[in-house]
Amino acid sequence: MRQTLSGSSFGLRVWMAIIAVAFLSAAVVPPAQAAGKLARARQAGKLVLGYRTDTQPFSYRDESGNAAGYSVELCKRIAEAVKAEPGVSTLSVEWVPVTTEGRFRDMQQGRVDLLCEADSVTLTRRQKASYSIPVFPGGIGVMVRADSSHRLRQVLTKGVNAGPRLLWRASPAQFLVQQTFSAVAGTTAEGWLHEQRETLNIPAKVVPVDTYDAGVEQLLARKSDVYFGERTILQKVAARSPAARDLIVLDRLYTHEPLALGLARDDDEFRLLVDRTLSRLFASAEFPALYARWFGEPDDGTLEFFRRNALPE
Repeated sequence: MRQTLSGSSFGLRVWMAIIAVAFLSAAVVPPAQAAGKLARARQAGKLVLGYRTDTQPFSYRDESGNAAGYSVELCKRIAEAVKAEPGVSTLSVEWVPVTTEGRFRDMQQGRVDLLCEADSVTLTRRQKASYSIPVFPGGIGVMVRADSSHRLRQVLTKGVNAGPRLLWRASPAQFLVQQTFSAVAGTTAEGWLHEQRETLNIPAKVVPVDTYDAGVEQLLARKSDVYFGERTILQKVAARSPAARDLIVLDRLYTHEPLALGLARDDDEFRLLVDRTLSRLFASAEFPALYARWFGEPDDGTLEFFRRNALPE
């Protein structure tokens, strides 16, 4: 009888210990982290915004060393909306540079709250991050040297209204094999380039680069012949290059990839604030001037893109 009571007492103590450990484990999870970014901002009084330093005009470091660009401006508006939230009397905004390779890891580990750059939304990326409504109608373009052959430019621009595969099929495989292609590592342009090469069984050489500027340097040094990337960024990096006359960004847009701002998954409250802020901005009278500052006057098609993607209340 004593052994039975003793065993029951021991079992009870074990269960109580397990419950205590579970309670303490739950208690050490920061409430702000469990509740999301807005709760974290209320508690810490800080919002951390990640930006790329090399993706002008979307995000870059200006001559004063500050974050600048179209996506940065959008994130400033979002920071203002966070400051207007109940319980956020003061809020400091910290800008943190991120890299192509490490940006999602930085966000997943809580080092940044929002990615203010130029990300194409893909299913693979949505395994790592959530995204705002689209903020720009992006797509892959191509840059070549001004002294590139007429044949190469013809191959790259032929069938402007056709799908990307027709471009490759319309050109002799042997001619393409003789070219060296490049793209920034980790971008959708690099993935698309490898996909086209493998799908059509054309073993052209692909050389990845770390930054958009490095891709231009490689092209000018004749270490590559064709440089793929987000077309708007290619245009900007070509325009500000000392060798701008030696570079050409062709008119063709190979893909249509709406760009968006990245944020942590499973944080509906913060995403709602982000999307509401962007939707109101896109529908405002001031937005065309903000857009024009970075990209020139928007045409009717561009304005329709933003009207279509802005969400109603």
